[in-house]
Amino acid sequence: MRVTNKPILLVEDDQVDTMTVTRALKEIHVTNKLVHVENGEEALDYLQDSTSDKPCIMLLDLNMPIMNGIELLKVVKNDQQLKRIPVVVLTTSEEQQDKVNSFNLGIAGYMTKPVDYQKFVEIMRSIDAYWTISEMP
Repeated sequence: MRVTNKPILLVEDDQVDTMTVTRALKEIHVTNKLVHVENGEEALDYLQDSTSDKPCIMLLDLNMPIMNGIELLKVVKNDQQLKRIPVVVLTTSEEQQDKVNSFNLGIAGYMTKPVDYQKFVEIMRSIDAYWTISEMP
């Protein structure tokens, strides 16, 4: 089993949620660098920058200013260089249409952020177990 040293890209505008993700990743001993951006436009800038390491996974909030998660997904999944990056939506939205739109755009998973911190840690543990332990080809 190989552990990837590629960064995790967190696209999240809420500072409390960002701290929760950071804390949960630390608690489950994920050592990947966490790159945090606050909206889809910043995420695209990072992803399209030839000097930045491509992430092993993107954790994406849907409800953000400037460019939301669905708008970002449309661009990323139509880009030959970016479309293979696994994207897991981490959102408070339980709207069925958000789920349908996200899966139609090729996401790897859709997780609703729980209020309970320990449940959140378990979600992050599941994501880690499935995606970040082995490097994508």
